[in-house]
Amino acid sequence: AQKQAVEFGAKFSGATVHFVSKELDNGPVIIQAVVPITPDDTHESLSEKILKWEHRIYPQAIKWFCEGRIKLDGRKVIVENAKYGEIPVNPALEDF
Repeated sequence: AQKQAVEFGAKFSGATVHFVSKELDNGPVIIQAVVPITPDDTHESLSEKILKWEHRIYPQAIKWFCEGRIKLDGRKVIVENAKYGEIPVNPALEDF
């Protein structure tokens, strides 16, 4: 996936922690990290950046689960008392 993202000129890739389901990569999403792709990224460098985020979001998801803060509403995951950020833009917006 990283190789395709770099080759196709995508601006973002990312990492996802989700519940397991019968279908591959189809479980309800708990947390996602957005990883910007820079013009000089290779699939190897992008994979390294994604792995760093995976090492942060997996422990967070486990912590929330152990604290009983994750609730399911159908396929929608609600993390009680979580903070939600803004979606980044890449390349960054400039004042105009």
